Amino acid sequence: MNFFDKFKSNEKTKSEPPLKKRSSHISFKEDVRFNSRRVNERNIDELIGMSRMIIADGKVDQAEAESLHKILIYMSSRYENSIVQNLLNRVTDMLQDNYLDEEESSELLETLTKFTGDDFDAGELAKSTSLPLDEPEPKVVIKDSNFCFTGTFMFGARKDCKKAIENAGGFETSLKAVTDYLVIGNYATDSWVHSSYGRKIEKAVDMKEKGHHIKIISESHWASLLD
Repeated sequence: MNFFDKFKSNEKTKSEPPLKKRSSHISFKEDVRFNSRRVNERNIDELIGMSRMIIADGKVDQAEAESLHKILIYMSSRYENSIVQNLLNRVTDMLQDNYLDEEESSELLETLTKFTGDDFDAGELAKSTSLPLDEPEPKVVIKDSNFCFTGTFMFGARKDCKKAIENAGGFETSLKAVTDYLVIGNYATDSWVHSSYGRKIEKAVDMKEKGHHIKIISESHWASLLD
């Protein structure tokens, strides 16, 4: 039985806890919202549990990603939740070609690791103080500039970032001498040094120390310039 089947099985067998006594002054709509929120929270807890099982071995394979995708589609069809929708969008983009490559697998592992942590928040900028972002935030010129993206982005998949840059007159490149800006995704964590994208950050820091003009910025700073 895969993760999706286990999730559906739990959905069918678990029973609702008894309702707490509600005030006679509570309206029908308020009562519906209360119960809907409780069910939503219960399913998020279930999703977190499933995510922990997926990442327990330190990797995410094709079958696990596909099962997770089915779970997210199922949940998004029944409950409105920004976290579920964001994860669904990310996994959908990764599986668009029906193949989870090594980079996508690493990104999904990073995302699920962050998701299962206590400080996860959809779209929240990483609380890390160790990320070597330029301070103060530098002036960014998009037109005719070269951008390299690393990490996992709230904005969307890498192709979405590339399209946004090109529409604004800039270019998406690998990290090299012509790169003007390295943009770090919002889901970066304090353990970035050990992450799949840590090598790019370290290389960019080394380039700066050698006098290269590259600037290291956050996704939030970059995305604010696209409005």
